[in-house]
Amino acid sequence: MPQKVLLYCDPGIDDSLAIIYALLNPEIDLVGIVTSYGNVDQEQATQNVAYLLDLANKQDVILIGGAKTPLSGEFTPYYPEIHGEEGLGPIKPPATIKGELLNFDAIFNVIEEYGEELVIVDIGRSTSLAISFNLGGEKTMNTVKGFYLMGGAILTPGNVTAGAEANFYGDPIAAGIVMDKAERGVLYPLNVTNEAIITPEMIDQIMVEENNPFQALIKEIFDYYFEAYQKLVPGIEGSPLHDVLTLYAVTTPQAFKYVEKVVSVGLNEGNLRGVSMADFRPKPDEEGNKLTIALEMDYPSFTEDFVKIMSSSISNLT
Repeated sequence: MPQKVLLYCDPGIDDSLAIIYALLNPEIDLVGIVTSYGNVDQEQATQNVAYLLDLANKQDVILIGGAKTPLSGEFTPYYPEIHGEEGLGPIKPPATIKGELLNFDAIFNVIEEYGEELVIVDIGRSTSLAISFNLGGEKTMNTVKGFYLMGGAILTPGNVTAGAEANFYGDPIAAGIVMDKAERGVLYPLNVTNEAIITPEMIDQIMVEENNPFQALIKEIFDYYFEAYQKLVPGIEGSPLHDVLTLYAVTTPQAFKYVEKVVSVGLNEGNLRGVSMADFRPKPDEEGNKLTIALEMDYPSFTEDFVKIMSSSISNLT
């Protein structure tokens, strides 16, 4: 049976490619999407998700309105130079497509309906998931099978500051709540997501045959994303798809090497904001909620799977 997934996201090019991947993957049953601020504002994120679902003719995937600002309420910068003004690179979703949002408490209805059959995947800022824990309580939230979380940087450089990854930096208060409360949580930090490089040649393989309604979109938004990354990381041969990797892990956990650690998140402004920390000493001080942290990945397995899924026939959408 396909794995039922409730996805928290903020599309964004990387998030959008992850949604496409989930919709095309026969091993994933995407039952709902919580749209939040992050790469774009919450309203634009909702329109982007609605557009992708419309292309797939997947009206059965519910949309739930998530957070519009971090828990601190501070101003949130967006990154049009990376994701485009609307979050889909050069693509502007049709103004006629508007997602119908359910209230936030619909999250708890989904959890009640599916329980241990459900995994929660969070590939954006942690705000909406932290609010879910605060409103629903740990007992309710932890009835799910587990949590797959994209964020942090463990013993590796950050991508916003020297030590902090973007999702954790964007709302360190929320990230800390999730690290503390999510039982059976698996963290996919920059250690592995930076290695999830997709190259233009792989995209060309996907474009060989027109099998699904996303392929032209995949090409255009990837090219935009790759151009941005070439400026950020001179000499890079492709773009890391952080969020796609996290959804890939849902069905292929054996492609990673893991360690179990308690993870804390720096809250202070300055050098420690959003920095994810774990104790790797021979005798660690580890009181608290342990998460499973992915530290290494099987790169060939990921790229082979990505090309296969993104080249899939439209029949996978029915």
